[in-house]
Amino acid sequence: MQPDFIIVGAGSAGCAMADRLSRDGQHRVLVIEFGGSDAGPLIQMPGALSYPMNMPRYDWGYSTEPEPHLGGRRLATPRGKVVGGSSSINGMVYVRGHARDFDHWDASGATGWSYADVLPYFKRMENWTDRGHGGDPDWRGTDGPLHVTRGTRQNPLVKVFVEAGRQAGYPVTDDYNGAQQEGFGAMEQTIHKGRRWSTANAYLKPALKRPNCTMIRAFARRVVIEQGRAVGVEIERGGKVEVIRANREVILAASSINSPKLLMLSGIGPAAHLAEHGIDVIADRAGVGQNLQDHLELYIQMAASQPVSLFRYWNLLGKAYVGARWLFTRTGPGASNQFESAAFVRSAAGVDYPDIQYHFLPLAVRYDGKVAAEGHGFQAHTGPMRSPSRGRVKLTSSDPAADPSILFNYMSEERDWADFRKCIRLTREIFGQEAFAPYRSHEIQPGADVQSDEDLNAFIAEHVESAYHPCGTAKMGAVDDPMAVVDPECRVIGVDGLRVADSSIFPRITNGNLNGPSIMVGEKASDHILGRTPLPRSNAEPWIHLDWQGSQR
Repeated sequence: MQPDFIIVGAGSAGCAMADRLSRDGQHRVLVIEFGGSDAGPLIQMPGALSYPMNMPRYDWGYSTEPEPHLGGRRLATPRGKVVGGSSSINGMVYVRGHARDFDHWDASGATGWSYADVLPYFKRMENWTDRGHGGDPDWRGTDGPLHVTRGTRQNPLVKVFVEAGRQAGYPVTDDYNGAQQEGFGAMEQTIHKGRRWSTANAYLKPALKRPNCTMIRAFARRVVIEQGRAVGVEIERGGKVEVIRANREVILAASSINSPKLLMLSGIGPAAHLAEHGIDVIADRAGVGQNLQDHLELYIQMAASQPVSLFRYWNLLGKAYVGARWLFTRTGPGASNQFESAAFVRSAAGVDYPDIQYHFLPLAVRYDGKVAAEGHGFQAHTGPMRSPSRGRVKLTSSDPAADPSILFNYMSEERDWADFRKCIRLTREIFGQEAFAPYRSHEIQPGADVQSDEDLNAFIAEHVESAYHPCGTAKMGAVDDPMAVVDPECRVIGVDGLRVADSSIFPRITNGNLNGPSIMVGEKASDHILGRTPLPRSNAEPWIHLDWQGSQR
């Protein structure tokens, strides 16, 4: 078939667009995905989340250049190479972002993407199933494709974390995705009936049942542009290079690493950089590959004084039990990502909305599944939400098979270090509250002797990890902004018939995990692509701390 729309990438935004663009039966939609099937328990079982993001079968396997401010460390940059993209290998944490994040987008040139504009799309995509467990149904969607739920919160430590936050003087929130993000409360998950609810499950599989939506397995090499218009995609499959043409538009949704790479291979990007690689310049867009942002985090780990953590399952017999129970009943520890409590707090008085996030985990373990040597324990993942550091993605070659060069330039600003030291000290204060007294033994990491700014900086440099939230490399903004790559309707500036709709277009990183906002981009972009009037703006007023200027909590 010759499709009307070609979507490159079956990830968080791409799957949403495949569904929305094909839903009325009027348009033929083709999705190009290089990765393979998402079948199998390692992806579908939430508790197995540390496996797929470390498997070459499911991950592009990218890593950064040596990061100059982290002693030359190369950090892993996993991106999903599988149906569902990174929503099939992520931690399944669901965060919309704070209202002020989107108001900032709108003010910086992404007109029409304020919180009032995007809230209706968050509601349209959600199927929020936790009515009766806290939260405000007026702020949530109840019949969208994306199931959002909360864990069972059976482990006592999960509720102790929230109580400790309350004892430390912070607000408690019923629903950080509702009116009030700030505070301590239950964390939300994209899990449905014990199974990972990726965008492949939520959007793509229903769409592929329609006769007008198709997916092919192929490697996208570049966008084919004739007379200033995108007319198709050059792909490689079965050892052959061919061109698939689109009647209407090509939409890149290939991730904040691969979307800018494809733009540059197609002649769209900084002219001097393209010339270095012998690529003819079609549109000189200085912002392509620039403005790269991420969240970094530390794992602050405590040893437990009694055997209450998930460590009891961290052996062959325990893992067999968890796996078997999940396979047969879709229940038990395997049915949750175990991130069941969260917090969003402000680092200081004068900060108007949260700039620190917490994921709480009733186990002392690394993202790659390596458990702490101490046995029973618990940890908080914490880090600043709005780092001033910016990085870039560049080509290493005009050969589409070559990996791009990724440099986040992490921790390049003095403020980054001060923010992380604040995160550590605030976390110690929370773990020191009376609520943790029955369970607290001693600090594993950083360790009680690591106190001075200098020692904390050394710990940060050695142990800080990516939270795997890259974004910003094809910034959305005003047409006259020299660093903008797409306009507020996701159209690539300077080329007709081409859009980008994924986390690349974020002008600035949002508060929290990026899967939710990435799906929202796919939802809203679909209306722009179809020429529909955007959903009516919301009049909902989000909560801001009354004394944010005078009080940190």
